[in-house]
Amino acid sequence: MRMYNPPHPMAIVREDILPELNITVTESARQLGISRVTLSRLLNEKSAITPDMAIRLHKWLGRGPSPETWLKMQLAYDLWQTQQKNKEYNVIPIEYDENDSAVLASA
Repeated sequence: MRMYNPPHPMAIVREDILPELNITVTESARQLGISRVTLSRLLNEKSAITPDMAIRLHKWLGRGPSPETWLKMQLAYDLWQTQQKNKEYNVIPIEYDENDSAVLASA
C-alpha cells in the first residue's frame, strides 16, 4: 500500500532525534562531518538525502534506520511530490503484440 503524503525523512531528525538528544544543528552537523548549511537545508526539506548522507545518518545514530531505509523514505517522498505535480509526460509507450513481444511504436 502506498503511503499518502509521506514526510520528508529528515522530519524524523528534526522532530524526534534532535529534541531527544537536546543537540544543536551546529553540533549535529559537526558530528555528521557536514556543514551546518548542508544540515539546515536537509532539515528544512530543501535538499534530499543522498546515499552518502544516508550512511552518515546511520553511522551517527548507531542504530535505527539503515542507509537503505533512509533512501527508501526519500524515494517515497520524492515520488509522491513528483506525482502531485500532474506533469504531462511526452512519452510514446512501447506496444506489445499478441505474443507479448515488444514492438516499437510508430512516431
